[in-house]
Amino acid sequence: MMPKNWSAVKSNDSWAIFKIMGEFVHGYEKMSRIGPCVSIFGSARIKPDHPYYKLAEDIAKKITENGFGVITGGGPGIMEAGNKGAHLAGGTSVGLNISLPFEQFENPYIDSDKSIDFDYFFV
Repeated sequence: MMPKNWSAVKSNDSWAIFKIMGEFVHGYEKMSRIGPCVSIFGSARIKPDHPYYKLAEDIAKKITENGFGVITGGGPGIMEAGNKGAHLAGGTSVGLNISLPFEQFENPYIDSDKSIDFDYFFV
């Protein structure tokens, strides 16, 4: 069954494609200038005193010492540890952020010119 205001839904949804395309273009343009990186994925809920936090930090240091940058989701936990390790080793530290209510905030170890914000998680 179609909603009563189907024409309004279709109209708004069809224009969203341009915003999505704009996010993709913006992301590709910024990331094309960064250079080779390795992505580190992990929980946002891991605290700095957890052994996995230290492990992620150490791995990120080794990655940057071998000529690669580190890309994370830009938030706390394992993502922060990855950015921190890259930062401490003097390497490239990239954060791809998305606004999530009460959840996501940018960690302090992302290079100031390499924090990229998105509205859509899939971008």
